[in-house]
Amino acid sequence: MTQTGTGWPRGRTYWVLGSVVLFIVGILFGLVWQNVWLGLILAAAASVGWLIAYESSRGRNVGVNDEDNGIQL
Repeated sequence: MTQTGTGWPRGRTYWVLGSVVLFIVGILFGLVWQNVWLGLILAAAASVGWLIAYESSRGRNVGVNDEDNGIQL
Protein backbone atom coordinates (compact mmCIF):
# COMPACT_ATOMS: atom_id res chain seq x y z
CA MET A 1 0.00 0.00 0.00
CA THR A 2 1.46 3.35 -1.03
CA GLN A 3 0.73 6.63 0.64
CA THR A 4 -0.03 9.43 -1.79
CA GLY A 5 -0.12 12.32 0.71
CA THR A 6 2.42 13.65 3.15
CA GLY A 7 0.16 13.15 6.16
CA TRP A 8 0.11 16.92 6.71
CA PRO A 9 -3.38 18.39 6.14
CA ARG A 10 -3.54 20.79 3.22
CA GLY A 11 -3.83 24.40 4.30
CA ARG A 12 -2.58 23.78 7.84
CA THR A 13 0.73 25.50 7.04
CA TYR A 14 -0.90 28.94 7.11
CA TRP A 15 -2.40 28.24 10.52
CA VAL A 16 1.01 27.19 11.86
CA LEU A 17 2.64 30.31 10.40
CA GLY A 18 -0.08 32.49 11.91
CA SER A 19 0.40 30.83 15.30
CA VAL A 20 4.16 31.38 15.15
CA VAL A 21 3.58 35.06 14.36
CA LEU A 22 1.11 35.29 17.26
CA PHE A 23 3.67 33.79 19.65
CA ILE A 24 6.38 36.18 18.44
CA VAL A 25 4.03 39.12 18.94
CA GLY A 26 3.10 37.72 22.35
CA ILE A 27 6.75 37.50 23.37
CA LEU A 28 7.36 41.06 22.18
CA PHE A 29 4.26 42.21 24.07
CA GLY A 30 5.55 40.42 27.16
CA LEU A 31 8.96 42.04 26.83
CA VAL A 32 7.39 45.49 26.58
CA TRP A 33 5.32 44.83 29.71
CA GLN A 34 8.28 43.04 31.36
CA ASN A 35 6.29 39.83 31.77
CA VAL A 36 7.05 37.26 29.08
CA TRP A 37 4.75 34.67 30.67
CA LEU A 38 1.78 37.00 30.28
CA GLY A 39 2.67 37.47 26.62
CA LEU A 40 2.93 33.71 26.08
CA ILE A 41 -0.42 33.05 27.78
CA LEU A 42 -2.12 35.73 25.70
CA ALA A 43 -0.48 34.37 22.54
CA ALA A 44 -1.67 30.83 23.37
CA ALA A 45 -5.23 32.07 23.88
CA ALA A 46 -5.10 34.05 20.63
CA SER A 47 -3.68 31.00 18.84
CA VAL A 48 -6.67 28.88 19.90
CA GLY A 49 -9.02 31.58 18.61
CA TRP A 50 -6.98 31.74 15.41
CA LEU A 51 -7.35 27.96 14.99
CA ILE A 52 -11.12 28.09 15.46
CA ALA A 53 -11.55 31.00 13.05
CA TYR A 54 -9.17 29.50 10.47
CA GLU A 55 -10.82 26.09 10.46
CA SER A 56 -14.24 27.71 10.31
CA SER A 57 -13.27 29.74 7.27
CA ARG A 58 -11.82 26.65 5.58
CA GLY A 59 -15.10 24.83 6.18
CA ARG A 60 -17.06 27.75 4.73
CA ASN A 61 -19.07 28.16 7.94
CA VAL A 62 -18.23 31.79 8.67
CA GLY A 63 -21.22 33.60 10.09
CA VAL A 64 -23.52 30.59 10.04
CA ASN A 65 -26.51 31.02 12.33
CA ASP A 66 -28.18 27.66 12.89
CA GLU A 67 -31.22 28.04 15.14
CA ASP A 68 -30.98 24.40 16.33
CA ASN A 69 -27.24 24.26 17.08
CA GLY A 70 -26.47 27.88 17.92
CA ILE A 71 -24.16 30.35 16.27
CA GLN A 72 -20.87 29.09 14.85
CA LEU A 73 -17.73 31.19 14.56
